[in-house]
Amino acid sequence: MTQADAKAARLIETREILDRLIAFPTVSIDPNLDMIRWIAGYLEGIGARVEIFESPDGTKANLFATLGPEGDGGIVLSGHSDVVPVEGQAWSSDPFTMREEDGLLYGRGTCDMKGFIACTLAMARVYATRDLSRPVHFAFTHDEEVGCLGAQDLVAALRARGVRPAMAIIGEPTEMRVIEGHKGCCEYTTRFTGLEGHGSRPDLGVNAAEYAARYVMKLLELREALKSRAPMGSPFEPPYTTLNIGGINGGFAHNVIVAQAEVEWEFRPVQPDDMDFVKSEVAAYVDDVLLPAMRAVDPEAGIVTETIGEVAGFEPMETNAARDLVARLTGANEAGVVAFATEAGLFQSLGCDVVVCGPGSIAQAHMADEFVAIDQLAACLDLLDRLV
Repeated sequence: MTQADAKAARLIETREILDRLIAFPTVSIDPNLDMIRWIAGYLEGIGARVEIFESPDGTKANLFATLGPEGDGGIVLSGHSDVVPVEGQAWSSDPFTMREEDGLLYGRGTCDMKGFIACTLAMARVYATRDLSRPVHFAFTHDEEVGCLGAQDLVAALRARGVRPAMAIIGEPTEMRVIEGHKGCCEYTTRFTGLEGHGSRPDLGVNAAEYAARYVMKLLELREALKSRAPMGSPFEPPYTTLNIGGINGGFAHNVIVAQAEVEWEFRPVQPDDMDFVKSEVAAYVDDVLLPAMRAVDPEAGIVTETIGEVAGFEPMETNAARDLVARLTGANEAGVVAFATEAGLFQSLGCDVVVCGPGSIAQAHMADEFVAIDQLAACLDLLDRLV
């Protein structure tokens, strides 16, 4: 078989694997076990050492598999198994049945990020036939779209076991551009419990919606303050930590004092100090201003914040062997940063050199008629082939 024939065969296999992966409707709110077990069977069938890490409730799982020798070093190829919902989107076809048209493969998760996973699985069959001098690891996680919950658990498990890969490639859709950094992502839901009453006597109740509004105003005040904290030479756009209000909910009638309200919000720190700044300022405002005013009327009033996810930023490093290797293999002359968050910072916390590079465009991710171009998959396969 010629080299061209081998490449064509790998691309065909990648498309077949991707077709199978898209058929698993692994929306974050649903289990991903069927897909993880299918991948486990595939990798075990080619001789990989496979371990499945189930979530505490047993409905989700991470997978970590290895080809090649035991020991430190080597490289991790990482992707998340979950996808975002399709409800309310105007798809042209079944989002969980892959469709090909004009060199594009359509389906939920084709670019974010089952396309990369399919490429790694197709190449795993090739790796299994080679005499690898260092391990090649495969890390597939759950619940990346809702706070990188699976990767947090997996990284903690690897750290506890002393697993120390040298490098990691996170295959998020970058159009195969080399990405060396991104901001963190911290997501929260803050719930307010007040005292219900008639709207004609607001002085006798604790209006949860009003306190939620005051809380939002404090967040917007902090958003302005964060602009002046941008570090010198920040490579991000915008260069400072951003803060966003995702939703405000509460109340059901004009003349009723609202007893329950909630605020959904997030911020994306460019530096660890900004995370501490936002959290300490918010906590002080709640403890010193809002709660005393609420409990002066009703001692049972309260404010509780649920952490949805706190994802570490991916910090650009002057020395980064993974970035340099992938740049050399792809022919890239530079590395960039992106606005969206990934699991890269978590793997970086393991001591790995990390790079984000994968097929497809983030512009298609989360959209109706999500797609990945076949030539992007081919470029990814070329990178993974040259990698070893």
